[in-house]
Formats: sequence, C-alpha cells, structure tokens
Amino acid sequence: VQLQASGGGLVQSGGSLRLSCSGSGRTFSRYVVGWFRQAPGKEREFVSAINWNGDFTYYSDSVKGRFSISRDNIKNTMYLQMNSLKPEDTAVYYCAGRRTYDSSGYERQSWYTDWGQGTLVTVSS
Repeated sequence: VQLQASGGGLVQSGGSLRLSCSGSGRTFSRYVVGWFRQAPGKEREFVSAINWNGDFTYYSDSVKGRFSISRDNIKNTMYLQMNSLKPEDTAVYYCAGRRTYDSSGYERQSWYTDWGQGTLVTVSS
C-alpha cells in the first residue's frame, strides 16, 4: 500500500495538531499502521501504532496520555491526534504499515514494509 502523511505544521507549545496518513488500495484494513518521528540530529523513534481493526493501540512513553491514534478503514486513513504539544515533539513524522493481523513487531522500524513521506511538525516554545 502507498501511504501519504499530511497535517504537519507550526504550533505553539501546548497546542494541538492532527496528522493523517492515507493509504491507497483496498487492503489498508489488513495493515498494522504506525507513526515514527525523527528530530534534527536524532535517530528515528517509534511514536504510536494501531492494529488492523483499531482494537489495540500502542504508544511510546513520551507521548502516552497526550497523543491518540485512530483509524477509519472505510476512508483508508489513520489519524494521530496530538495534544499538549511540547517543543521536544518537533520532528518529521512518518507513517508506516505492514500487512498483517499480528501487531507484535509494532515498535521496530525494520518490521514495517511500507512507508510514507514525512510531514514536519514544529512546536515553538
């Protein structure tokens, strides 16, 4: 599946943004999809993931309680609602997917087979 991320932008500390990741094709609903981010000078890190039907969601400790992931398989779209944003959330955010009903590898970049282009999120202090 081809993935396309959108929704990034500039926001003040404490503000909110919603990222979207749209998938092409008719198999999006069979994919585990997730978000990773890469801040300047740092390695890409896991942010959040959601299993194929949305029953299970996963978050890194750094975003738990502030970010919320969801998906709409009718629209072939995944969302990341980001609240209480902090300057340290500034990064390029990437969506990724793997066609599977088993989401056990969700934290590993190498586990995902399909990647979208990034969308830049900048949080000013």
